[in-house]
Formats: sequence, structure tokens, C-alpha cells
Amino acid sequence: MYAESLVFTGGGTGGHFFPAVALAEGARARWDRPITFVGATRGIEARLLPPGPWPYELLDVEGFVGRSPLRTARAAWKLFRAWRILVNTWRTYRPWAVVGTGGYGAGPALLAARSLGIPYFLHESNASPGLLVKRLATGAEGVWCGMAEASAGLPGARCVLAGTPVREAFLRDFQPLSAQRPPYRLLVLGGSGGARALNEAVFQAAPGLLERFPQWDLLHQTGAGPFAELSARDRHPRHRLAPFLEFMDRQLESASLVVTRAGASTCAELQAAGRPAVIVPMPGSAGDHQVANARAMEAAGRARVVLQGEGMHLALAEEAARLMGDHARLAGLARGEPNRATDICLDDLASRMQNRLH
Repeated sequence: MYAESLVFTGGGTGGHFFPAVALAEGARARWDRPITFVGATRGIEARLLPPGPWPYELLDVEGFVGRSPLRTARAAWKLFRAWRILVNTWRTYRPWAVVGTGGYGAGPALLAARSLGIPYFLHESNASPGLLVKRLATGAEGVWCGMAEASAGLPGARCVLAGTPVREAFLRDFQPLSAQRPPYRLLVLGGSGGARALNEAVFQAAPGLLERFPQWDLLHQTGAGPFAELSARDRHPRHRLAPFLEFMDRQLESASLVVTRAGASTCAELQAAGRPAVIVPMPGSAGDHQVANARAMEAAGRARVVLQGEGMHLALAEEAARLMGDHARLAGLARGEPNRATDICLDDLASRMQNRLH
């Protein structure tokens, strides 16, 4: 499974896993080379890899950030054990190269690659680099940065500004915002696991917004866990709930304004689709990377930022109303941009590995 394969590793969350999938899709189209995934048994990849087309191995590892000393020690032991499994396997069945997209699920494979002198590459989607990328960046053949701000946190690394790869569904032309007609859609994305504070703020803000703007409706992804409880609550007739939304490219294309968290993959998909957003970054994310992502989007003129805290529903309603009531302002944030990140990353990989391509 591993011999001379291109290994992709990254997960725990969709923000780490989906760029790895995008890169694997691009590599499959370019090269006749085996592709294998390595991830974690408790990450999103454990649900999405089994029905997919890729050979894979899932290892029992967990995250370090925000853990008690006892759980940190347990996580360190699991990381060591998973690293040892891969080192023992890869001594015999050596991969061609390893590409890591971050998250705790990427730790064992990247550390094993470094131990065995296997070339490895990193992709850092976030404006603020994660702990794993910081630790391994200087030994990487290249670090592909999703946002320009990331390189400042990686001194001594060979950084390439690439953007964040998006899945094949986003590599197409999207209907421009100017072509939309009523009813306009406000799309709320709290994440597949839900976001309690964001859900609550939307429930408080929605009635006033929908009464004020009768040409708008609201589609609200609540997350699977909160869906039943929120469905039982009173809400405006044009406020529709869904536990999880498939075909996200189509969902974004049908939206006129998006309220969302600030995961790097979501930010990249918003840019590819050319959709304006009000971004509510998740507080306390590792390295506060969601705030950095959101501020980078705002600085680029693609989004407005509302910080989570007391009275958030008022700030959210005010910012959404300002955009819903002013199509010129809304259009100013709706600048689509073809996503070339996969090509930039794989071009760099090919140039660094040219003597080993066959």
C-alpha cells in the first residue's frame, strides 16, 4: 500500500482533511502513482475515507491543545505508538513523499517521514500556523501557505504562497451574485458539529431580519446534535433548518450572503464561489487562528467580522442588515477568484521531486 506512494495526511476536522482530498484529486489527475491517506480514528477522515476511493490507514491519536497534563501525557504516548507503527512499516515499504495538511491526525506520518528521511511537504491553510507545522516547517521540502500572513510565523522555512486547495466541485465558474433574483438567501453555516453560540445568536436575530427584508429567506445548518432541539423552537416561517448540508458548492452558489465560522477551507470556498460573508470566528481556536483568518478575509475586502461575545446577536443583526439592505455594498464583497492552489502546490512538489518522478 505504501511502497513508492504519495501519502496524504491531515485531519481531525474538515479544515485539515478537505485540502488533503483536493490535493489528492489533483495528484491523481496528473500522475500514475499510488495515493494513500493516513489519519486518525476519531477525526472526520474516519467517517469520510471508508466510502471513498483512497487506500488509507487510521491510527489511534488525539490532540494536545487545551488538554490536562494527564490527557497530554496520554496523547504523547499514542503519538509515539502511532509513529513507531509507521516507521516499522515504512522502513520496508517506503513512500515516495508525504504531504501533511495539519491537524493532530497528521502528526505520526510527518514525524515518521522526518525520522526516515522521506521528503515531506506541508500545507498551512490558516493565517496563524499550527503547532505541528511550526515544529516541522524547517525540515520540509516546502511549506505551502494558504494566506500570506502565515509565512511570518514560519522563520527559516521555504514558504510558497499557494492559497488553500478546494475540492473538485469548487473548480468551476459560479453564477455571479448580480444574476440572482428574489428570494435572496441568507445561508448560516455553524459547522457539521454545530456551534451553540452562533445558533443562538441567529435564532435571536432572524425574526427581525426576515420581517425587515421580506425578499429574503434563511437556510440554517445547525449541526446534527442541536437540530432536534432547535427544530422544536418557534421561528419565523422563512427560517428553515437542516442538520447538515451536502453539495456545499451548490449551497454557496444559491446564497446571497453567508454567516459562518472562519475555518480556512470555508474561507477558500467562499472566495472560489465569490460569496460575501459575515464571519463569526470561533473563540479559543488553536493559536486563535480563526480570528486571524477572519481578519485576513476582512482586510482583503471579502467579509465583515463579528466577534463572539455578549450581545453578539445585536452585532450580527446589524451587520447582516447593513448588507441585506444595500446590494451595492453586498456586491463589493462578492469577488470570485479561480482557485489555483492545487496546481501551485503540485507544481512545487514536482519541481522539488523531479529526479524521482517516473
